[in-house]
Amino acid sequence: MDGHPEATVDLDAIQANVAALKRHVGAAQVMAVVKSDGYGHGMLASARAALAGGATWLGVVQVADAIALRTAGICVPVLSLHGSPDSPHEQAIKHEIDLTVGSAALLDQVALAAAAAGKPARLHLEADTGMGRGGAIAADWPALVDAALSAQAAGRVKIVGLWSHFACADTPGHPAIGRQLDAFRAAVAAAERAGARPEVRHLANGPATLTLPGSHFDLVRPGGAVFGLSTLPGGAPDWLRPAMTLRARLIQVKRVPAGTPVSYAHRYTTEGETLLGVLPLGYNEGIPRLATNAARLLASRGRRVSIAGTVNLNHTILDLGDGPSEAGDEVVVFGPGDHGEPTAQEWAEALGTISYEIVTRFTGKVPRTYSGVAAAGTSGPAPGSAAAGTGSRTGYTAAQAADGRTDGQVAAAF
Repeated sequence: MDGHPEATVDLDAIQANVAALKRHVGAAQVMAVVKSDGYGHGMLASARAALAGGATWLGVVQVADAIALRTAGICVPVLSLHGSPDSPHEQAIKHEIDLTVGSAALLDQVALAAAAAGKPARLHLEADTGMGRGGAIAADWPALVDAALSAQAAGRVKIVGLWSHFACADTPGHPAIGRQLDAFRAAVAAAERAGARPEVRHLANGPATLTLPGSHFDLVRPGGAVFGLSTLPGGAPDWLRPAMTLRARLIQVKRVPAGTPVSYAHRYTTEGETLLGVLPLGYNEGIPRLATNAARLLASRGRRVSIAGTVNLNHTILDLGDGPSEAGDEVVVFGPGDHGEPTAQEWAEALGTISYEIVTRFTGKVPRTYSGVAAAGTSGPAPGSAAAGTGSRTGYTAAQAADGRTDGQVAAAF
């Protein structure tokens, strides 16, 4: 791409973040959620780095993503967090992918798919404890549990997990947190009284993993935290490191006089003589149009610079002040903040959103490269295999250098 835009992903940071999260939660297992193409960081490379850091589960939304992980040779348990009637359940079962089920009707569908696949489906029953999204509400929970137990007795399914999802864990002290925790405990107790014996109970998302130890149960599901991000006020703690740096190069720099109007609708006028620089990233590539006239949200030559006027489809104009600046200069849009560059958290706070939205905006629009290490080969035994219950890491191979590799090179290596 012109102007060499690039999202560099630090796989060492992902590995270290997961290791830190594992230490933080103690006995609970860590499911690294790598949905949405690894929050824009690349699902496959991120998954391998997370496993190298000590994650023992992976979570995605789409069954197709889970199958892609299996196809790449990853054999740890993978949960599809999205229970949908039109998902390819039979293929998921054949690939030993754990499935979310939040209704008796969906359970019947999955049981039929299991019969066609010739093996039981691994299920996680989802309780809606207050998110209002997926899962069975309290009134429907007993029927779901009973249906699952009947299908299990028939050899069609195995109840592997019971789970739910917090709505307000990133708002410390919110009264919904305690209500959901109580509701989940009640749902688990009811299922176990009915005869369910799940391997894992899980409720904690990223914010809860960081701040609510009473919600950790058997397994935690950090997503953004794996990548050094959080939706908690102020962002992630300093022991987590942002893994993505987004940069590009100026394609033109010119000096203009005071009073020069800039960009569409002339929403910006230069106060004095200044240098304007053109960055080849616009809202098509991921720069939010709401960043129009945003102050000091980019960095070039070690100094913060501001957006001058309306963000264009493929360009953003910067007010570079007195410089020095020239075409070809690197501009850092966001990074970990080590050298004074803005972070995704700063962008989020300036624009009234969350860091997850900032980093995922560039998915598929900007070339992505990697630095650090990525686990190679397979990553542990398949669920239900003989090695799975022994702690063996059958098929696991050592980490290998991945400096500067692109997505295509990472995929080709596996």
